[in-house]
Amino acid sequence: MAEGSSWRPPRPCEAYRAEWKLCRSARHFLHNYYVHGERPACEQWLRDLDSCREWEERRSAEAQRSLCESERARVQAARKHVLVWTLRQRPPADWHLPLPPEDKDE
Repeated sequence: MAEGSSWRPPRPCEAYRAEWKLCRSARHFLHNYYVHGERPACEQWLRDLDSCREWEERRSAEAQRSLCESERARVQAARKHVLVWTLRQRPPADWHLPLPPEDKDE
């Protein structure tokens, strides 16, 4: 962590507020419930917003630490998802051939 007044939050406070507001919206709730089967967890966005505001007002070391840990956790969560398919290095050998005719009986 950088010390002193040169450190800035990873995002502007307005970004945390916008994420918290989006997280609490009805559309996001319905989407999250449909996809994951549970309510979205918006508490972290509110904690980050509070920490960001505390940093701007008081330059609190605790707020700085909290924001850094939160962003690190977000990056780690985004990296933990692996690709579903293996990526090809080159196209298949027969990619240029015409497709087989479809049976219309089925």
